[in-house]
Amino acid sequence: MYWKDEGYLLSKTNFDENSIFIEAFTLNHGKCGGVVYGGSSKKLKKNFQIGNKILLNWKSKGENKVGYFNTELIKPISPLFFDDKKRSICVLAATSILKILLPERQINKKIYHSFDRLVEQFNHDDWIQLYIFWELSLIKELGFGINFIDKNYPENHISNTIEINDRYFKIPKLLLEQNSKNFSNAVIKEALTFNKSLLMENFILPHRLRLPLSRSILEKYFN
Repeated sequence: MYWKDEGYLLSKTNFDENSIFIEAFTLNHGKCGGVVYGGSSKKLKKNFQIGNKILLNWKSKGENKVGYFNTELIKPISPLFFDDKKRSICVLAATSILKILLPERQINKKIYHSFDRLVEQFNHDDWIQLYIFWELSLIKELGFGINFIDKNYPENHISNTIEINDRYFKIPKLLLEQNSKNFSNAVIKEALTFNKSLLMENFILPHRLRLPLSRSILEKYFN
C-alpha cells in the first residue's frame, strides 16, 4: 500500500539506533504513524521538530501493518518560535492535544484546516486568543457543542454560566467579549482554565487520558 499526503508532526520517539517512529496529522488520511529510517541522523533530525509541516510518502505491506515514511520538510514551524517560550509551548500543547484526542486514520479536514490556519496565525499579536478559540472549535468538532446563549433567557441575553455534566462553570470574559483586544493575563488564564475543564470533563477523564504537560505549562505562563 502507498499514499502521499501533507501533514503536521505530532510526536516522535526513538525506534532504533538511527530510526524514529512518528505520528502525523494528515489532510487526507487523518492521524497516522510510521517509521522513518534514518530519522535521527544529523541530516534529517532537524526536520522532525514537533509541529513542522511535512510531506509524507507512506508505504506498508498491508492495511494493519506498520507503515514506513519517506518525508520532506514543507515548512518549519517550531523553529520560528524557539526564542518565544509561550508560543513554543503553545505549538506543543496544540499538537499534543491532537495526538491524544484524534482517532487513528479518521479523516477530518475541518479540524486539519482549522489547525493549518492557527499555525499561520501564531505570529499575530492576539495569537493566544486565536488558540483559545481553536481549542473550542476542536472540542465542538469532536462532538461537544457549546452554546453560550441560554434559551431560558430573553433573546440575545447571554448567561454568564454554563452547565456541563451537572456542574456549572463561569463563562470567561474573553469568550463573552470576543471582539475585545488586549486582555490581561488573568482573563486569558480564566479562558484557558475553562477550556481545560471542557477537555477534562468530556474527553480526558472519561477515556482515562492524561492532560498534556505542555498544556499545563501554557496555562502557568499566564499566572
